[in-house]
Amino acid sequence: MTEVVAALIWNRERFMICQRPKHKARGLLWEFVGGKVESGETKPQALIRECQEELNITVSVGEVFMEVTHTYPDLTVHLTLFHAQIMEGVPQMLEHNDIRWITPKEIPEYEFCPADVVILQKLQAEYEAK
Repeated sequence: MTEVVAALIWNRERFMICQRPKHKARGLLWEFVGGKVESGETKPQALIRECQEELNITVSVGEVFMEVTHTYPDLTVHLTLFHAQIMEGVPQMLEHNDIRWITPKEIPEYEFCPADVVILQKLQAEYEAK
């Protein structure tokens, strides 16, 4: 099982999604910024490092929004999605094909990594309940 962390970063009513590079597994699908937890790292430390490496931003890591386990043909991931806030920097596409800020209502317009589907359903349900 691969431990993976990701960030739910809001800007008012919109949250950030990133499009995976074409050449990687699940290429061009959309996801939350994040990545694998390295040996010796805590999950928050891994998320701070991944946001720095992938977007050149410094984030403050908050509460866990949701955890999910998903099995792909090539690996099984345990994904922990944290609320996070940009403390420094402007997101840059150092790794991703594209970055967007979308509302929960716009989720159906994008094709996401399968592991994110349950998370996105929860986001939509919470948004509609407001």
